[in-house]
Amino acid sequence: MTFREHIKMERRALKELWHHHRTYVIYMCLFFVFQAAYPYIPTYFSAEIINNLYDGAPISTIITNVALAVGLTFLCHGIVRFVQPRLSIAHNNTFKTEDWLYSKKAMEMEYSSIESSDIALLRSRVRQESHFGFNLWQLLKTVRNNVSNITRIVCSLALSISFFISSGVPLFGKLGLVGLLIITIVVDVLCTAKSQKISNRFWDECSTINMMSDKYEELVNNYGYSMDTRLYSMENGILSRIKEIDTTENKKGLKRSFQWMIVNFPKVIVADILKFGAYILLIWCSIKGAMSVGDITKYVVCIVGLIEAVSQVVRNTQISFLNHTYLERYFSYFDIPNNMYQGSLTVEKRMDNEYYVEFRNVSFKYPNTDTYALKNVNVKFKIGEKLAVVGMNGSGKTTFIKLLCRLYDPTEGEILLNGVNIKKYDYDEYMQIFSVVFQDFKLFAFTLGQNVACAPTYDAKKVEECLKNAGFEDRYKSLPDGAETYLYKRFDKSGIEISGGEAQKIALARALYKDSPFIILDEPTSALDPVSEYEIYSSFNTITGEKTAIYISHRLASCRFCDNILVFHNGEIIEEGKHDTLVSNENSKYYELWSAQAKYYVEDNIDE
Repeated sequence: MTFREHIKMERRALKELWHHHRTYVIYMCLFFVFQAAYPYIPTYFSAEIINNLYDGAPISTIITNVALAVGLTFLCHGIVRFVQPRLSIAHNNTFKTEDWLYSKKAMEMEYSSIESSDIALLRSRVRQESHFGFNLWQLLKTVRNNVSNITRIVCSLALSISFFISSGVPLFGKLGLVGLLIITIVVDVLCTAKSQKISNRFWDECSTINMMSDKYEELVNNYGYSMDTRLYSMENGILSRIKEIDTTENKKGLKRSFQWMIVNFPKVIVADILKFGAYILLIWCSIKGAMSVGDITKYVVCIVGLIEAVSQVVRNTQISFLNHTYLERYFSYFDIPNNMYQGSLTVEKRMDNEYYVEFRNVSFKYPNTDTYALKNVNVKFKIGEKLAVVGMNGSGKTTFIKLLCRLYDPTEGEILLNGVNIKKYDYDEYMQIFSVVFQDFKLFAFTLGQNVACAPTYDAKKVEECLKNAGFEDRYKSLPDGAETYLYKRFDKSGIEISGGEAQKIALARALYKDSPFIILDEPTSALDPVSEYEIYSSFNTITGEKTAIYISHRLASCRFCDNILVFHNGEIIEEGKHDTLVSNENSKYYELWSAQAKYYVEDNIDE
């Protein structure tokens, strides 16, 4: 980076710090200003009292200085104690705010960014660097240290200025002290630069190791993996791998510490020589009678403190500039743009529910690929239709749904809602017309009602009705707290464990609760037993009512309940029609899939 770029980065980082962590910065500055100033009060007044006693000053003067020393010390100490718990709370809130910023950014990203492995790795690395005290956390540390050290510099100069202007101190002594201070700063800068390079190289080498360590730790700490771990005797392999990773990192850490010791040794030697020189100069001045015993006490503390504080400010400024590499990576994550056009049109609310969706010559490639996931798709359907989407794995079924829900935009062609390109609709409002249950849906360790409503508050009667329609009624009646029953035991020890089929029913109830015009179900009954599957499909027309229902399914029996079937193959719609029509064509792909499944069930029955 150029110097101008460093300044620009520092200004942006400080602005970000003030915007999101203002309370913490204020309390931090107050705390470290008074904490740094606190020792100078007894230093100054001790020197004054010694001088008073040595000079035979009136007792009233001595008592006044003692009272001021005790009073100001008490006041400063009281301010520090008052600010400290508030600083602790603000510090904890800063961690929470940072977590919230990462979550907020993830929610604001376009879906293609969420699915990108490069962005996932970037996010993981930035969070790791935050965890180890770089980027914004290093900036906070720098601000804290500089506030403290600048306070020390101001206090030291205020109390030792008389030393530098005193005619009793020889000029060569003053110049020598300043010269040694400059040499110390130069050596400090060079040593800090080398040690920081060693540190950066260490963290770069360990970034992949740390990510692997986090993943293995998750296997150990997440009870959801515990059954597989035990059944497949994985514990020894996992623990040995964690030990291997830790050993590798520890060896690198020891190497870094040894290199640090060698690199920083000149800095320690020069700093000690400077302090030694300051002591010699002060002792010489005292012998010559250029200063009193009290002044000696004061100047020793202040000059040594000044030397250390100036060195620390220079070092912190240098580290701050070196931290800009981490800040640049930190901001590169938060600067990832959302290039998906948001639109502004309101989705038309029609009383007659005459909504039409049309895919017109739609083709799509996933980012960073040259292969079409969908190619020249043309289809039109309206509200109230029951549409099945079938095909082999990788044929484009889920991609079709992602485009309909506008998780991605088509590479070519357009998708229309009532004749208007869906890009022109307000994005958030358009998303509200879909209730989707994807195959990899997630349930949370919250209450059952919150899982169904996807909200902290909910309509309990509506939750119960949706669960009933989704086939969860029998299990619901057995729950001790009804909709207030917690799923899993992460937050509540009385939480219940549910089967895969039950989880699928809850996810289906979630889609019904949202009450959107479109219900999209990706393998909605894959985890259900045959009886439950039949019950769901038998009542599906009643459940969905006049809503549009789109099913992605490998079980072609579900297609018999649908008004229309789209058969995907290699990213294209190769067949379309009703079940009876498609199955009657023995040369069709649908017939091939149907026959393969029918043969399986026939053979299964024969075996029985």
